[in-house]
Order: sequence, then C-alpha cells, then structure tokens
Amino acid sequence: MQFLDKHVVVTGGAGFLGSAVVDNLRRKGYRKIFVPRSKEYDLRDQHMIVRLYETARPQVLIHLAAVVGGIGANRENPGSFFYDNAVMGIQMLEYGRRFGVEKFVAVGTICAYPKFASIPFREEELWNGYPEETNAPYGLAKKMMLVQAQAYRQQYGFNSIYLLPVNLYGPADNFDLNTSHVIPALIRKCVEAKEQNAENILLWGDGSPTREFLYVDDAAEGIVLATERYNGSEPVNLGTGEEIAIRDLAALIAAEVGFGGQITWDTTKPNGQPRRCLETSRAQEYFGFRAKRKLREGITRTVAWYVSSRQVGSADGLH
Repeated sequence: MQFLDKHVVVTGGAGFLGSAVVDNLRRKGYRKIFVPRSKEYDLRDQHMIVRLYETARPQVLIHLAAVVGGIGANRENPGSFFYDNAVMGIQMLEYGRRFGVEKFVAVGTICAYPKFASIPFREEELWNGYPEETNAPYGLAKKMMLVQAQAYRQQYGFNSIYLLPVNLYGPADNFDLNTSHVIPALIRKCVEAKEQNAENILLWGDGSPTREFLYVDDAAEGIVLATERYNGSEPVNLGTGEEIAIRDLAALIAAEVGFGGQITWDTTKPNGQPRRCLETSRAQEYFGFRAKRKLREGITRTVAWYVSSRQVGSADGLH
C-alpha cells in the first residue's frame, strides 16, 4: 500500500533520522511532504499540535520527533526526557485520531526493552522486565506509544504501527559530546586526539557491553517500507541482528581514524545495558526489510563525512 499522492507529515523530519526518511520518501516519488520545524510547532504544546493538523492535514504521519541523548544526557535529564517524549507521543496520536489520519507510524526506541532481556531481543519479550535504569524514563515514555497505538486500534480502529529501531549512526549524526550517542562520540574523540597528538582517550565504563548499530539510511528504508506495507498491531524491531562489544567498536573506529594511542576506560562510569542485539525476522516477514550496510562500511562513511565537515567548518571559521 503506497501513499505517493497522500499528504505525509514527518515530525522530526529535519533531524538526523528524519532527514534520511524524507530523502527516502522523495526518492520514491512522494511529493506532498510536510516537515514541521520545532521553532514553529512545539509538539509538547496541545495548541501547536492542533495547528499542525489543521495546517498540514496529514493523511499519513510518521512521528520521529524526540528528545534524545546518550547515557550522560539521560542521567542528567530523566524528568524532561520522560515528560517531553511522553506528552509529544500521547498528543500526536490523540489528535491524529481526531483529525482522521489514515496511517500513523510511531517510532519507538531500543531503550524500551528490559535491562536483562534475553539475546536476541524479541518483540514478544518487550514487557518482561524494567528497562536499563539510565535511560528507562526515555524508553518508557516512547513505549507508551505502543500501548496507546494498540488501545486506539482496539477501540477506534485507528491504523497505527509501532517500530523499534536499534542504535542508529551515519553521516550528519549528532557529534556534540554532551548529547551524542556512542559512535559519533567515539569518532569525535579519536579525531580530536589524533589532531592533538594525544597519547590516550578516556571512555566510559569497561568496554564490555555489546551494542547493535543500524546505518541511518537503512533505518529510513525500514520505516518507509513499514509505512507502505505494514498495518498490524504488533511492535516490530528494526536492526541488523549483529552485535559488537564497545571495546571492539572503539578499536575499529580508532583504526579507521588513524588514532594510534591508548584507549583507557573509566570504570567509575556506567556501562549501560549489558547487551543489545535484536531478533529482526519479523521486519523481514511483515514488510520485507533487511539491513544492507555492514558496520565497517558504515563507520568508514561516517568518519569520512565527519572529517570532511570539520574541514569545511575550519575553512568557514567555525572551528
């Protein structure tokens, strides 16, 4: 089921993942795409949400807008991360129903899974425990969209789906060390250490946790395929099904950047969830999605983009 002639709204469409989703839609021939900007539409504000629906009149809505960050940002802002994400999701879904949206795509987070979920994470085990403490408020806020989507389908026949992408990365990611996730943070630390001829870099934890990473363009493809083809109530994982230890990831990025110094670990800092790896067969079965980009190739592309962007910034006097 395609929506080429439908009015599509992508919240968060100017962000990292959102830009990739909008690009994917445009490549496939979608022309009626509206991206609300946060300066004009504060999606925590009920009146702004109503104005968005009245102005854009979406027939399809892909909700990507979120307040996100790494372990540090989550530890410092648990209250605002919970409130901002919960209130956005709840109101976007409610007014989507009221305004007769034909298809609502709610994009959740891997942080919704229990801290000690069995590996690989299976969608049917989503409720078998409390999430990892450092990002539980964020994960639970996004998880409420699943509850709401299923309840609205049951009571109102509202066609809303819920997707669970794993950790994303790629060109144009957020490289701010205060709010970035692990891959852009590692890339920036290694690049700056190399430039400064530093002898070592210091990383959080002990390097033992494992993570799975999905290249942003693959994630966008999965979201668009689900938008077009999936109309069920069950949550669906989006990932690669492959995990890597953080210490191995750090070594891979250091080698790609050309940083030859030592990597040391601050074990007074939290590791986060012990392991993350998804069972991804449901996405393949339900809407034909399978990730294409291997991690090493994705890292190479991301490092190249970041180094190039720094060079452009330096030429413009930004660094």
